[in-house]
Amino acid sequence: MRAGHLDQAAEAFTQCISLNPAFAEAHLNLGLVRMQQQHWADSEAELNRSLALKPRLRGANLFLGIDYYHQNDFAKALAALKRETSIDPKNASALMWLGVVQLADGDPAAAATTLDAAAKLKPDDVDILYHRGRAHMLVSKDSYDHMYKVDPGSWRVHQVLAQSFAEADRLDEAVSECKLAIQMRPSEPGLHQQLGDIYWSANQLDKAETEFQNELAIDPQSYEAMYKLGVVSLEKSKPEIAARLLAEALNKAPDSLETHYQLGRAEAQLGQYDSAIRDFSRVVADPHDVEPETVRQSYYQLSRLYQRVQNPVQAKLALDNFLKLKQQADMQQEQKLDEKMKRRTQVQETAPPPSSN
Repeated sequence: MRAGHLDQAAEAFTQCISLNPAFAEAHLNLGLVRMQQQHWADSEAELNRSLALKPRLRGANLFLGIDYYHQNDFAKALAALKRETSIDPKNASALMWLGVVQLADGDPAAAATTLDAAAKLKPDDVDILYHRGRAHMLVSKDSYDHMYKVDPGSWRVHQVLAQSFAEADRLDEAVSECKLAIQMRPSEPGLHQQLGDIYWSANQLDKAETEFQNELAIDPQSYEAMYKLGVVSLEKSKPEIAARLLAEALNKAPDSLETHYQLGRAEAQLGQYDSAIRDFSRVVADPHDVEPETVRQSYYQLSRLYQRVQNPVQAKLALDNFLKLKQQADMQQEQKLDEKMKRRTQVQETAPPPSSN
């Protein structure tokens, strides 16, 4: 069966059953062979026989649920998969398939909850992540559709459309919708920041800068607008303004390592080397609380700053750490590519891969 010789496997399992009709595992494996042959009725019969002999046989309800799913009998599929998850609550595959069937049965809210639980058990499983993302997308769509029906002229509708267009990289349309929302609610906190984000994505830094300034005029305490305006100012070669804004943002969120990193960049450009070293050192002191690229770049910046303050020992240590982390990142990227290729060529040992609806 694992080598893909399904006819021979079916014959061997059938002989096994003839010698011992009460051998539940033999019925289960014959059912798996019939599944891979897409003989759904035969598979269903064998899987039910295995469960009649051993009701708590692990995996049997899972594959029976998959079988019913392929026969479009979602009610029976749900029942079987719920039995499997009650027997084995930490079976991520069973939870994933339960979510898949819930999606097919038109219940994306339940599917999202189930697939969230599956993702906690297997956070890096690409199949689970795909179906989970799809479930949440459908839940959002249902919510937005209902919102549009309730009040199609609401500024919220334009805000949501702007977000949707931005995610689809249709930035001109995103700008138009966001401007309509602002026209209807010019003093609504968050809208100018949203428009600033869109302009930033389009690399229109002057317009992004203006919108973040508009946001701060409405909400002077907005940490996000303050931080983003600081970073945009830094990108526009205005380190004095950036340093002031980022220092103020850091007062509001002193544990934000990203803010420490950006403030360090501004201080380095202003020649405030000791302050910059302190901020970059703060980032590398808690490497698990920030993006890996930020940690790598902090070490690189530290290597240059230590050279400027004539501390070659610390400069070498920082550069060595940067090179070590870069090498690790390159190796991880290669491993991900290798694993992706292996998944594409790997022979499925148990059941057909999840189908996309």
